[in-house]
Amino acid sequence: MSEPPTRESRGRDLDRGDRFGLYRGAEGLITGTVVCAAAIAYGAGHLNTTGTLCLAILGTVAVYWLAHLHAETIGSALTHGHHPMLALRHALFATWPIAGVSVLPVGILLIAELLGADLRTAAWVALIATIGLLTIYSYLAGARGGLDARGRLVSAAAGAGLGILVALLKVALH
Repeated sequence: MSEPPTRESRGRDLDRGDRFGLYRGAEGLITGTVVCAAAIAYGAGHLNTTGTLCLAILGTVAVYWLAHLHAETIGSALTHGHHPMLALRHALFATWPIAGVSVLPVGILLIAELLGADLRTAAWVALIATIGLLTIYSYLAGARGGLDARGRLVSAAAGAGLGILVALLKVALH
């Protein structure tokens, strides 16, 4: 008779299916999506073209990612005594989701414009999509964490709440 899986053994099993580090880097997915949403919320009312807004989003995310990359590298070198190059390699793997996730909101923004939306409408479409992404990421985190249906919904609501706060910021700014 086998022993029931422990949290630690479940974690190892989950890591095997995490080829791109998305589960281990889930905080980066959330952070990167919120940063994109905030850049959209602010930039849409102050910039004149979708291209400029895309550059503002990507630039904001890049700076935020570089700050996380630097912090992770320094933290790894100091905490674990890793050589700076080893620490940098680790940090690149750990933080890439912050930068990588920006492709989705920017892509949605561009697709909305290609489909005929003006900048304001395209920005709202992208912002609403980020709320959806935050909701999905949070629901999946609850599911992977072993929460029951109610817990998953609470987790999803928390993610949606973050996105809604950014949407309220957009309304307040414009």
